[in-house]
Amino acid sequence: MSDIVAELVRVRDAFTKPTLRLLDRKWAPLVLAVFRTAFTRDQRTIPADRLHLQVDNYLDELRLGGEPVPDGPGRALCMQWLGHNWLIRTRDDDDTEHYSLTSHALEALDLVQSLTRDRSLISESRIHTILDVVRRVATEANPDRQARLDRLDVQISGLTAERDRIAAGGEIAPASDDQMLDGYTNLLSLISQLPSDFKRVEEAVTGMHREIISDFRSEDCPIAAVIDQYLAKSDSLMSLTAEGRAFEGAFALLRDEPLLADLRRDLDIILTHPFAQALTPAEQREFRRTVKIIQDGIRDVLVQRQRLSATLRDHTVNYDMVCDRELDATLRQVNQQLDVWMRTAGPRAAIGVELVPARIDVQHLRERFWDAAEAAPPPPLEDVSDTAPPVLGLDAIRNQGGPALARLREQLIAAVVAGDLDSVAEVFGALPDNLRRPVELIGLIHLLLGARTDEPLDGLPDAGTLTAAIERQEHVETIRPDGTGRIFAMPVLPLRPDDASALAEGVSP
Repeated sequence: MSDIVAELVRVRDAFTKPTLRLLDRKWAPLVLAVFRTAFTRDQRTIPADRLHLQVDNYLDELRLGGEPVPDGPGRALCMQWLGHNWLIRTRDDDDTEHYSLTSHALEALDLVQSLTRDRSLISESRIHTILDVVRRVATEANPDRQARLDRLDVQISGLTAERDRIAAGGEIAPASDDQMLDGYTNLLSLISQLPSDFKRVEEAVTGMHREIISDFRSEDCPIAAVIDQYLAKSDSLMSLTAEGRAFEGAFALLRDEPLLADLRRDLDIILTHPFAQALTPAEQREFRRTVKIIQDGIRDVLVQRQRLSATLRDHTVNYDMVCDRELDATLRQVNQQLDVWMRTAGPRAAIGVELVPARIDVQHLRERFWDAAEAAPPPPLEDVSDTAPPVLGLDAIRNQGGPALARLREQLIAAVVAGDLDSVAEVFGALPDNLRRPVELIGLIHLLLGARTDEPLDGLPDAGTLTAAIERQEHVETIRPDGTGRIFAMPVLPLRPDDASALAEGVSP
């Protein structure tokens, strides 16, 4: 008999996996198109609210293009995809929800990507890769010392002969575009599998996280034994799963910075070949990002491991042994009383138990106790009369204020009527010392220009007159309230005979 029954069972089991369930759905092309558009190499996680809006926008664009779309808003579709294990939802430190693709969704996308390539992956480069891996694995599997030495001697002799030929001036045949393109396609196929491989390791760590937390919460042994078991599981966390063991081996190799630097340099050398001119800038940029893909995958796995360790540490620290003992003692007392009650109770006897304590009627409940220190009066004020500054008189306060406009107006009118002074500067120079502060100079200018209402701009001179006045300047010496002097340069403002009447009219009745 054939093995058709066993094969059918295995195939059915494969179709129950989320990867094939995604490809077997009616809306599989639409779902994969949304995943390929929303999630990129640089955008591996998306905030939940933003992805809901993006899905709504994608559905609207498809409807406008005449494409059939499923019913429901973007949020409902994302929740369906989350239930089918195509999306995973996590929370960051700010308690913001993010979506990311699971390893099953990444495998489906890789399969679709491989089917959309025009070039077959069966090439000379792929065969050489298989032969090299088989040769290396066979060497490691053979424990015969002499056989391993023979293999090394063959490799050394071949490399030495090739080096001597090149050193002697031998011809170096350049690689053709087809050979380079075959190697590039082979590398691209291997590189495209890295994100899903790293995601499987991350999901394995997450599953181990849930198992350890569940075991920790349901543990019946003493707290010391729980801590020992937690430490043992933490130490051997990555060795308990096949994905973890594979990651540990790859991590030991990929954390070698010189090796990553050589990888980055080799990728750049490959793209310097003329075949790379047929690649688009996006393809070249994606090929150069191989090292970043590796580093991002390692970082995501390490972050998940750190989160696991932090969660387990919190559970261990917050474990309240006293509370558990009190609860255990209470439950034992309940069992004892239940045994006493069952001795006299009938088959259908019942007893009323208040699950919630009765409400207490309290008219006033103090929230704070009386504190004598709060009721004490404040300490008396300190007498600082001896250190108080001297009291300012009215004249001293007035000297710090604005100009004495009334006295300045009288001096201006008297100067215009007398006719012996020609400008504001001369009037200011003739004032007594207590009227020669800098503010008094501003006051004189303000009074004179404000009284000349016949000139444009409320008494201000026109542009020509002002320019001429600025070119002719006078200097006045002012006296500050502290007795120091200050010299100012000001434009010449001549007095006119009609200024006296204008100033007199400006006096308030």
